[in-house]
Amino acid sequence: MSENTVRRPLIMGLAGFGTVGGGLARLVEENAHLIRRRTGRDIVIKKVLVRNATKTRQTPLPQGAELTTDPSALTDDPTIDVVVELMGGIDKARELIDSALEKGKHVVTANKALLAEEGLALFQKAAQKGRILRYEASVAGAVPVVEALKESLAGNRVQSLMGILNGTSNYILSEMTSNGLDFDIALKQAQEKGYAEADPTLDIDGFDAAHKLTLLIRLAYGVHYPYTALSVQGIRGLSRQDIRFAREFGYRIKLIGQVREVLRDDNEGKDSLARLEAGVFPALVHHTYLLARVGGVYNAVRVNANAAGALFFHGQGAGDLPTAGAVLADLMAVARDERPNNTGFAENDLPQALIVPSEEWRSCYYVRTMVEDAPGVLRDISGCMAAEGISVAQMIQKADEGQGVPLVFMTHETTAQAMSTALQKAEDAGLLKEAPVYYRIL
Repeated sequence: MSENTVRRPLIMGLAGFGTVGGGLARLVEENAHLIRRRTGRDIVIKKVLVRNATKTRQTPLPQGAELTTDPSALTDDPTIDVVVELMGGIDKARELIDSALEKGKHVVTANKALLAEEGLALFQKAAQKGRILRYEASVAGAVPVVEALKESLAGNRVQSLMGILNGTSNYILSEMTSNGLDFDIALKQAQEKGYAEADPTLDIDGFDAAHKLTLLIRLAYGVHYPYTALSVQGIRGLSRQDIRFAREFGYRIKLIGQVREVLRDDNEGKDSLARLEAGVFPALVHHTYLLARVGGVYNAVRVNANAAGALFFHGQGAGDLPTAGAVLADLMAVARDERPNNTGFAENDLPQALIVPSEEWRSCYYVRTMVEDAPGVLRDISGCMAAEGISVAQMIQKADEGQGVPLVFMTHETTAQAMSTALQKAEDAGLLKEAPVYYRIL
């Protein structure tokens, strides 16, 4: 490309200069020639917003960039075209993005928590202002599932989407499965390697995956599914015993984020909104499935669509350069002056999702109970199941482990409500020596 065809640079204000911000600065410099070839212009970092301007940083400040602790230095500078928010958190990030959009600037962010919990108003403001609000890096890091749902699969009706959306939890489960570690030991190991925070609540209790799932639902179905309406169960305290029993049945336990259409009634038209069943939960995945083989800190998303069929996306869900590469791709879309397509749908106000209550979900289940090794116990538990219309598909009984006998079984498809009621009846009847454990089977 000749120099006289290169347009004026895209001027960027960068908020946050930590792991991902530093990675982005590095990529903007290292890939400058590629950026120019693909977009016809340079990308220049003019100002970098940080909390502490005197802090020593591993990544050098981009050449010519100015360090600031004042958010208005980014939002009020008329020469800045786009604000990149990589500082995380909710309140200050929302204020920055809202102000940037108000001042007519485009925005790129990796802030899944903000977009999941309060993104509706920001998307509406971006639409009103005709500005781009891109967020590929907010879901699964380097895995390009956001753009795929917005663009490549736009002509498809998504029937279901499921994935491993949190690398920390997946690492813990992988270590428990492959190396026989207890949960607490696997968590400590993840923290020592830098895969888990000192407070791992967001990861191991499923909230990080729920943030990402909220964004994926919006992209796949064009509806607002409130983050607070999602059913969320994490892996905190998951037993190595259940990992072992699941393997005996041919399964691996994974923390899954899933949304799927529930079949429409015959009286509903094709243009009506689908009822959606969505949540985050530990689940048994058969060892032959690709999702079962996703190890370590990797993320993966499986999409089922009516035209494309099944598609599988897999890659690094975090890290400086993988995430920064996704941010840079969004910046390059801004540099190409692409038309705003922030949610993938034409409506500025997306309709509310039609939500299937979690107690109505239908699934097969893995169940582990601890019972007394006595005649009639198996018969009585089976009776509790049968009373709720639950049919047992497979069962194994292990040797006495001191606190009772583990009785483990797999059911045919039933509702979550029926499963909960049957096990409560077994507890009320004094058949169980401890609280039962049960997980869905994909």
